[in-house]
Order: sequence, then structure tokens, then C-alpha cells
Amino acid sequence: MSLKKYIFMSMAGLIAGQWLNAQPLTLNEAIATARTESVAAKEAKFGFVSSYWAYRSYRASLLPSLSLYGDIGNYNRSLALLQDYETGDVKYSLTNNMQNSLGLALSQNIALTGGTLSVYSDLARIDQFGERGNVTWYSQPITARYSQPLFSYNKFKWNKLISPKEYEKSKRVFLESMEKLSGDVVAAYYALALAEIKLRTAAESYANTGRMLDIARQRLTLGSVRRDECLQLELRMINDSIAIGTNSVAVREARMAFNSLMGLGEKAEPDPVLDDYLPDVVMDYEFVLNKSLENSSFDIDNEITILNAQSAVAQAKADRGITMLLNARFGLSKTDRELRNAYIGPLDQEVVGLSFSVPIFDWGTGRGRVQKARAAEEVVRAQVAQSENDFRRQLFSAVGQFNNQRNQCYASRKARDISSERYALMLESFSRGEASVTDLNNAQNEYDAASTQYVTDLGNFWQYYYTLRQLTLYDFIAEHDIDVNPEELIDK
Repeated sequence: MSLKKYIFMSMAGLIAGQWLNAQPLTLNEAIATARTESVAAKEAKFGFVSSYWAYRSYRASLLPSLSLYGDIGNYNRSLALLQDYETGDVKYSLTNNMQNSLGLALSQNIALTGGTLSVYSDLARIDQFGERGNVTWYSQPITARYSQPLFSYNKFKWNKLISPKEYEKSKRVFLESMEKLSGDVVAAYYALALAEIKLRTAAESYANTGRMLDIARQRLTLGSVRRDECLQLELRMINDSIAIGTNSVAVREARMAFNSLMGLGEKAEPDPVLDDYLPDVVMDYEFVLNKSLENSSFDIDNEITILNAQSAVAQAKADRGITMLLNARFGLSKTDRELRNAYIGPLDQEVVGLSFSVPIFDWGTGRGRVQKARAAEEVVRAQVAQSENDFRRQLFSAVGQFNNQRNQCYASRKARDISSERYALMLESFSRGEASVTDLNNAQNEYDAASTQYVTDLGNFWQYYYTLRQLTLYDFIAEHDIDVNPEELIDK
């Protein structure tokens, strides 16, 4: 077997192995698979699920809570230090009793004022053991208690402002993560497609150059081709064989990267199916900007950042000034040795108290905290203003890139078709002795470059498209906002 045949068969076997078990896969199929099977999709989903339950917990904190409380079997046999109130004598006395109590409490946080209202009912029993043993019941049929901080930081108010926005932000972040995943799939998909195109092109070039070399050697004996032209073709074949080996490795690496992103097994061999279809979409900057501010997490994240800064200022101001706590309690109670009598004719009880703290001199600590919080708020506002400018510039650039890329794809597709036709004509011309090796190599190089450029431009087009989807959470082809039903994610 000649060296040329050995090399050709080796290259053919290597190339055949690349597509022996290949499974055709369109871009839409790849994106759909990644959205359900990839690790990134699962991370995004469970990140949102965590935020969903955090929000549910916040919502639950706004509702009344019912709790059962009590002490069961609280036995005490010990010496206790007691004082005789008549004589003032202090002495140790033996205590031997058991206490049991059970109660039911209903509590409600008041977001508007920051106070807490609770209503409870309980019953206690004391069993006194020893020579003078007896049983005493103590009932509180109903008691209402209200605790109200005055001039203090109202965490319920700020949570009511921030928590719903945090939840909405988490939903948008999830959707943006899925669109980013789609863009990553596009990049990996076309990287694999480009590697396969380069491998196929190198294989075609090797085969065509081999045929042209046979023709050139025949014409060499006739004197119509120079020896250096034959050597030039031989060198081209060697370079093509090297390119085949290099691109074969590149295909395997690109496929492994693609499989890893998609959540596929190592043995999966997806084969990208390139489609010349380009959606009839032209982006308008003002429309894209409005959709982005309306749908994306960018604007709501800025709102949350400013609210947190304002909350910090409010807390610093509250901690600096007077703090007061108003406690009020009204209820009914009765004690008796008989259980039934413990609920007959209960006595009312009222307890009202106001505790306070007034800073007189703190060496400027409180004022410093307030000024620090205010300065932090101003920094946040400046950062938000800068981020808005940067975001608008990013959107403007993304819109321009997308609109330009459509024309780029049309131009590179035309260049590919022209270079392909020119290369085929040049092969025929060389076979008839009407073209030189240099002409043939130039046509082949132009065709190789145009083929790879078109795939690159096509991949860039879809990456720009999904970047804009990520920035706006808007489907420009179907013309509707991108949304998700949280319950569907929770149930899966």
C-alpha cells in the first residue's frame, strides 16, 4: 500500500468515526433540552424555589399565628428562701408542689404601626403536697395584650415594601438565567458546528487536493505542469492531513463541552443541524429599553437597593432618638380550689405601662451613624444612576449589533455560495489545465474562510438575539413577554 493511500484511509476512518453515531440536533431542540436537563437550569430552578418559600414565609408572617403552650409535670421539691411579711424574718421553708399549665395564644403583627396584638387563654393547676396538701386552679379565660414601640424602627413596614420586590426580582432573575443558558447553548452549539465544518472542509480539501495531485503528476510528464506546483499540492495535502487531526480533536473537545452544558452523557454525539432561517425581526432601541425597564431585574434591583439604603437611614435615626415601648393588657382571671368555680365570676385585670430610653449624651455616636447611613444612601443613588447609564449604553450596543448582524449573515452566506461555486469551477479549470496551483489554492482558501465565517456569523446572530431576550425578557419572534408560573416550578 502506498503512503498516500495509507494516509487517505487513516483520514477517512478518523472522519467516519466522528459521525458514525451522530444524532442530528436542531438549535431549538438543544435549547429545549438544556432548559430541562442541564445543571444550570436546575440551579436556576432551585434558586427560585428557595426565594419562593422565603416569600411564602414572609406572607405567613403577616397572618395571625395560633400556638399552644404550657408546662407539664413541673415538679418542685426544694428549700426556698421565704420572708415573713409581718415580722420580716427570713428563713428556708420546704416547697413540695407540682405545676401544670396549658394555653392557647393568637398573635398578629401590625405592619402599619409595628406593634403586636395577641389574645390568649390559659389554665394552670398547682398541686401542693404534704400534710396541708391541696389543689388550686388559676384560669385566664381571655386576655388581650398589645405591645407598641414608639418612635422606633418599624421593620414590618420596610419588609412590606422590600419583600414583594425581592420575590419579583427572584422570578425575573430565574427567567434571565434561563435566557442566559439559551445564549450559552447557542455559543456551544455553534462552536461544535464550526469545529465540524472545519473538519469536513479539511477532509474535502484533502480529497480534492489528492485528485488534483494525480492530475498534476500526469501533466508533469507532458511538461504542462512544473515540478514546484506538484510539490505545492503535496504540501497542501500534508497540511490538510494535519488539519484533519487537529480538527478531530477540536470536535471531540467541543462535543464534550456541549454535552456537559446540556446535561448529556459523555457518549452522546449530537450533530448540529444548521438552518439558514433568520427571523424577520428588527430591533427598535426605545422599544427594547422600555421592555427592559418593565420586565428585567435591573430596574427592580435598583429599587431594592435604594429601599435598603433608606431603611438603614430610618433605623439609624430611630436608634439615635427616644425609644418608647407601650404595653397594655386587659383580661379576666380567677383562682379557686375547684375547676368549675375557676371560670365563674372572673375578675378583670388591666395593666398599662410605658417604658422609655432617652439618650442624653453619647459623644456623637448616634449622629455619626445617621450621617454614615445617609452618605451610604447617596453613594447608592450615584451608583444606581451610573448603572442606568451603563445599562442604556449596553442596550444600545446590543440592538445595533443584532440589527447589523442580520446583514452580516446575508453577506457571509452570499460569500460562502460564491466561493463554493468558484472553487468548484477552479477544480474543473485545473483539471483541464486552464488554472494554476496558485489559483486553485486561493479559491480553496477563500471557500474555507467563507464557510467558517458564515457559521460564525450565524452563531453571533443568535447569541445577540438571546442576549436581548435576557435583557428584556421579551420574545421578539412570538411578540409577547416571557413569564413563568411559579406553581409549575414548585410542583415539578
